[in-house]
Amino acid sequence: MINERLQILVTSEQRRRLEDEALRRGASVASLIREAIDARFGAVTRADRLRALQEIHALNGRFLPPEELDRLVVEERNRKLSRILGTDDS
Repeated sequence: MINERLQILVTSEQRRRLEDEALRRGASVASLIREAIDARFGAVTRADRLRALQEIHALNGRFLPPEELDRLVVEERNRKLSRILGTDDS
């Protein structure tokens, strides 16, 4: 389901090419852009979603709460930043 809006800026030439291709295919410019995103970064299929659901279910409640995950992410970022800045004590 499409429910996210995204605004991008393109050159006049890019817009012209998108509109020409959309007209040629009988499609919308937006659908061409979504297709390009999926082609470049990969589409998430129904099978992908089902597999993810099965993997989550297989955890059997073994997970970290969001707050703990956030804390771990911040700690890891701080460690990496400390290494970059040369202030790492480890």
